[in-house]
Amino acid sequence: MRFWLMKSEPADCSIDDLAALPQQTVAWYGVRNYQARNFMRDQMGIGDSVLFYHSSCTEPGIAGIATVSRKAYPDATQFDPASRYFDPKAAPDNPRWFNVDVRLVRKTRLLPLAELRAHPELASMRILQKGNRLSITPVDPCEWQIIEGLLQC
Repeated sequence: MRFWLMKSEPADCSIDDLAALPQQTVAWYGVRNYQARNFMRDQMGIGDSVLFYHSSCTEPGIAGIATVSRKAYPDATQFDPASRYFDPKAAPDNPRWFNVDVRLVRKTRLLPLAELRAHPELASMRILQKGNRLSITPVDPCEWQIIEGLLQC
């Protein structure tokens, strides 16, 4: 089992939106970065744990825990000309973009980015690295344990 941090803009899909969805499951669509796509396509497996992170908002931070509930499959938005994620170079027989499904495990208190930065033992987390803009990053098992402890506070 692996651990991940996945960013979502709350205006697009918040932790509360996920909680309100049927089966509390959503396709993690719209990823248009090759490294993040490769994480989903090549490394994520059913049962992997996810830190659901709110980004591009007033107070970014971890808002919940989810789990990967479906392995990578082609992102349908790449084929839809009406979608902002449309990719004219993608074809159903040769998709460029993939998504996984994630299911809510639990909503947590918001663990803000500033609080994550305040813990030196988390300094190597990719989310805390200068210039990191990836929407999906792996989380070290030790970092996961520390964050779980912080979420209990």
